[in-house]
Amino acid sequence: MENADFESSFVKASMSRRGLVKCLSFSLGIASIAPAVFLKKANATQAIGKPSMARFVYVGTYSAPNFAPGGKVPSTAEGIYVYKMEQDGSLSLMQVMPAENPSFLEIDQSKSCLYAVNELGQDSAGKPMGRVSSYKIDQKSGELTFINTEPTNGSWPCHLALHPSGKFLFAANYGSGSFPVYPILEDGSIGKVTDIFQSAGNGLGADESRQGGPHAHMVLTNPGGEHVYGVDLGADKVLALDFDESTGQLSPNSVPYLTTASGSGPRHMVFHPNDQLAYVLNELSSSIDVFEFNSERGSFTWVQTESTLPVNSQFGRPDFDPENPGKVPEGSNTTAEIRIHPSGKWLYATNRGMNAIVVFKVNLMTGGISAIEWKDTLGEIPRGMNIDPEGDYLYVGNQNSDLISVFGIDQSTGGLTESLHEINSPVPVDFAFGPIIT
Repeated sequence: MENADFESSFVKASMSRRGLVKCLSFSLGIASIAPAVFLKKANATQAIGKPSMARFVYVGTYSAPNFAPGGKVPSTAEGIYVYKMEQDGSLSLMQVMPAENPSFLEIDQSKSCLYAVNELGQDSAGKPMGRVSSYKIDQKSGELTFINTEPTNGSWPCHLALHPSGKFLFAANYGSGSFPVYPILEDGSIGKVTDIFQSAGNGLGADESRQGGPHAHMVLTNPGGEHVYGVDLGADKVLALDFDESTGQLSPNSVPYLTTASGSGPRHMVFHPNDQLAYVLNELSSSIDVFEFNSERGSFTWVQTESTLPVNSQFGRPDFDPENPGKVPEGSNTTAEIRIHPSGKWLYATNRGMNAIVVFKVNLMTGGISAIEWKDTLGEIPRGMNIDPEGDYLYVGNQNSDLISVFGIDQSTGGLTESLHEINSPVPVDFAFGPIIT
């Protein structure tokens, strides 16, 4: 499809989406109830706020000689790619740190240590090979130095997150459907596992090719840190867990999970900065569920479900290949990543197949969302995406095109500029923002 046709077809999406959104008493101090209208497409000359801070950016990959999920050719990546981000959002390569399938990254609050999954399956004897690894960040050069690695006691770990205290690390084993817990030691190294919480799954699941067992796809805490949440694509559930910092143990919350629509396949989720809303991205159904969130109880109440695709989209649900479940056949779509702007005003998600970012406006009175535009990512299979801490730039990793696309974010509309920079980088699938360059 030509570029003009691609964008023209996107802006025809209807704004008359489901309006069953319940008024919440947010303490935002902001009232934004403008009519639901399409925002004009941002361009590179529109203001994107003050220039972002120059800093180091870390890019996760699937490494050679492996294939990324749904990849067409073996990867040529070598590990974690360290870039210098200039104030205009451009990137220049500083270091390549060798690592095996470092497909998701996390940096601690002090920006002194980086943690990565090593997304590996099983060896020839059936022993799981998944690991998590730690690295020291040099504050002046941004370069990484390896500290240590620990097994996840499971296969295909695809996500990890630090506890707000910085004292524990959680991981998600996709293949095994489990969530291991580790202490973080004083030198930033990862200690021995203190717990492995196993998801029970949902039998064979609604979608046999993708939900034949539990598939832990993400782990995180809510902003206040009261609870831990495990997103299980295989079970159509988000597990709500209590965490005992004195023992490093996870246990089911009194409200033990939320359930998404059958066969939707929840993949990732984000909490609103106000800690009163959550947005769950469903990979298999290309949709986002909006929930009210009660941080005290750790519970969720459904508000709204929105498609990540335009109305009457030509892209449908895939018929998944059991031998290559990550493959997105032509004409179909799955979602991959979801991010919320630091202001809480806009929500962004990636569509693989359509190869576009969908931008939603967040209603600050209700928490509901409405699509305002779709933006071509200029490459294939946009798996990873992140927003810089200042909220000025959005980085997208086009997995099958070996391309990073950088878009500016219009600070008045949330819309995306035309691509500001395009960086050739092998199999880019995640972004983490490190120390500011002084």
